[in-house]
Amino acid sequence: MAEPAARLLDLTRSLRRVGRGATGVDRVELAYLSHLLTGDAPLFGVARTALGYVLLDRDGMRGFHDRLEGRVPWGRADLLSRLPRGRSVALTQAESDLRRLARGRCLPAGLPSLLARHLPPGFAYLNVGHSNLTDRVLGGVKKAQGRIAVLIHDVIPLDHPAYQRLGTVAPFRAKIDRVSAQADLVIYNSQDTRQRSEAQMRGRIPPAVVAHLGLDLPGPDGGELPAGLPPELPYFVVVGTIEPRKNHGFLLDLWQQMGPNAPLLLICGARGWNNSAVFDRLDRLPPGGSVREFSSLSDAGLAALVQGAAGMLFPSHAEGFGLPPAEALSLGSRVLCNDLPVLHEVLGDKAVYAALSEPYSWIRTIEEWAASVPDPRPATTFIAPTWAEHFKTVLKST
Repeated sequence: MAEPAARLLDLTRSLRRVGRGATGVDRVELAYLSHLLTGDAPLFGVARTALGYVLLDRDGMRGFHDRLEGRVPWGRADLLSRLPRGRSVALTQAESDLRRLARGRCLPAGLPSLLARHLPPGFAYLNVGHSNLTDRVLGGVKKAQGRIAVLIHDVIPLDHPAYQRLGTVAPFRAKIDRVSAQADLVIYNSQDTRQRSEAQMRGRIPPAVVAHLGLDLPGPDGGELPAGLPPELPYFVVVGTIEPRKNHGFLLDLWQQMGPNAPLLLICGARGWNNSAVFDRLDRLPPGGSVREFSSLSDAGLAALVQGAAGMLFPSHAEGFGLPPAEALSLGSRVLCNDLPVLHEVLGDKAVYAALSEPYSWIRTIEEWAASVPDPRPATTFIAPTWAEHFKTVLKST
């Protein structure tokens, strides 16, 4: 595909997530923003606010990036941002700053005209955050003579709907239908995601590329951990939002079976949704017991905790890529995970795999690893995918 006349990155997810802990998808959108700002080709950003769309040029995107990274504080919320009720202070401040940084803005119906006025024909629209994939946006890009590239992280809401929040499956189905009908290119984070996504497309199958995600690890810093961490005893970690798909209940069952001699299990992540039974079990944990929950560790502190663990446990039912175990291997920690095809694709032979139907295999490995700490494993045996490789694949295609 020829080099586009300009690129337009959708920043709606980054805007909506301001003030909240970053998820894997959030980190991908930020990685795209960071990388595109290093180039010198024409670059724009678009975001949906509560009252319409804002368009940023390169300078405006740099200002937004500086605020997301904490180098510049957010400004005061303006009157327009305070009109819609029930929104966080952080979001109202962010929307206000975007309007101040904007090259142009419009009410929803004016998006095609806004894009045509500022972007040259043949521009490439990049949506990598699963947000703002609406008929208005995709149709507006087409009317302004742009090309559409969409990164699909997974189709778990469609092939594992039982793990989703109430009311989220149908909107996701509609997004995939729009991508199938209108995208000029689909970017997949794994071959497994491509196979699963194309199986869910009910019509046209768009051209596609597969590019594994890069890892952007913070430097481990144990000084950012709260008192008592890391523990002196051998411990295991599980990292991720506490929601049904991540399968924390499986680990709680294992620890119950291992009884009083079980090693420490540190559950690191915010509480999610549809998981009241697991939340009840966590709430009943005795203080100072063998299972402990931590919800707000810094990235650097969490990296230090993972690096010092006897192993990371990853019993997830389904994944699009599997960033936590890839990051753990990069930090030199061992990984025991569910026997998923996508994890084999990303982690290769550097992880230990065990089916969820074989809990005693999990217990045996956990007990062996707990008895073998410290482990002189090298931290360089896992060759992690890089963002440079990812963007080399993606940007020559968009």
